[in-house]
Amino acid sequence: MDLLYRGLLYIHILSVIVSIGPFFILFPIIKKLRTAEGAEINAHLGTFRFIVWLAKHAGHVLVGSGVLLLLLGPWTWSTPWVLVTLIILFCSLFFLARAFSPTLRKFEEEGSDQNALADKLKKAVWIYLILLMIMLWFMVVKPYLW
Repeated sequence: MDLLYRGLLYIHILSVIVSIGPFFILFPIIKKLRTAEGAEINAHLGTFRFIVWLAKHAGHVLVGSGVLLLLLGPWTWSTPWVLVTLIILFCSLFFLARAFSPTLRKFEEEGSDQNALADKLKKAVWIYLILLMIMLWFMVVKPYLW
């Protein structure tokens, strides 16, 4: 069982890296989206969509491995740091669903203000990264809250 738990923990940590890391690539892409035109903008939007897709699916692995770690490990669902992490997780899921796709679609519309849309994407990426970092802090530190 110890080997299984360690393997799941490795998968869990790897999925955290894959779900957070690629978002840092988005900042230079957002900068380029401000002035991109035609095929160039489509290439940047494609990369952006792929990174969001990758993070979403890494998040599925993250949640699945986290559930298995809870079932096999010493913590329960009522552990304070687990509850807070789950609350933030559900908030970030709703945020992720609405943060990127509508804005990315607007880039393809004629006459769209690319600077305003880029600012909106930049803000959304920062908010999402902050939510992920807060969850990461709870999972690593496991603070006693109540």
